[in-house]
Amino acid sequence: MGRVNHLIATRMASEHAPRIPEITRHLVEAGGKRLRPILTLAAARLCGYEGEHHVLLAATVEFIHTATLLHDDVVDESAQRRGRPTANLLWDNKSSVLVGDFLFSRSFQLMVEADSLRVLAILADASAVIAEGEVMQLATANDLSTGEDAYLRMIHGKTAALFAAASEVGGVIAEAEESRIEALRAYGQALGMAFQIVDDLLDYGGSSAALGKNVGDDFREGKVTLPVLLAAAAAPDDAARDFWVRVIERREQGEDDLPHALELMRASGALAETEARARAYAEEARAALAPFPASPLREALADVVDFVVSRLN
Repeated sequence: MGRVNHLIATRMASEHAPRIPEITRHLVEAGGKRLRPILTLAAARLCGYEGEHHVLLAATVEFIHTATLLHDDVVDESAQRRGRPTANLLWDNKSSVLVGDFLFSRSFQLMVEADSLRVLAILADASAVIAEGEVMQLATANDLSTGEDAYLRMIHGKTAALFAAASEVGGVIAEAEESRIEALRAYGQALGMAFQIVDDLLDYGGSSAALGKNVGDDFREGKVTLPVLLAAAAAPDDAARDFWVRVIERREQGEDDLPHALELMRASGALAETEARARAYAEEARAALAPFPASPLREALADVVDFVVSRLN
């Protein structure tokens, strides 16, 4: 990861546009969990890779992720990311969007250097799916008729697709057996689903430190996440149904509405069910590692699963 971070710092430089490294550094140096590049590095080594291209690909994955964060904060009008003011707040929306575009472009330059058409196809496809997921989120915002299937497709796109690709390319670059490459993809996919569902749950019961943004942001934006879908579907009476329509679809919210939403979620079992879904995906991710013999690297990937669900505690 030290080499990945060095490569990121080198490749985010721009001789002619100093605002690019300024904005990128603001987000990258804020920390973050670096889960996605860790998956690429560990997956490659788990499959016996001894070359250098896994470092390139890990940096690529982090650039794609960072680009999406810059764009997301503009779309969501967010004020906080990783405990810091967002780039769009400190600079402006135009700068955030354009620097995000730069990072996407830089990520494709890094992909090409890995000299693998299959890797290029996997990460290019993931980039397209991520954008599709974000558009799906816009389309389902403030719409309580959104079904759980649509929600799951959306979080696959916006989050799980990059987890899956990050894990898969590690196996591909190592020229692992197809069964192991598929196992790594399945691991990343399930891990990403668990990660996003945990994030959606933390918005209604976590801390800003654990979430990396302000608690309640999803609620205030009227996002239709799993806790909302489950609670609205289980509304016990007209008053509860009218409440969800008012705060989510019409976004007419007062100071007491978030606490009331939490009460309804707890009473309906929506929070407990959301947590159960996240833990089920976590178990699916852990099970996907079964084809690999016991080793410190397999244990490390299992530890990532534990970390994702530990944020619920």
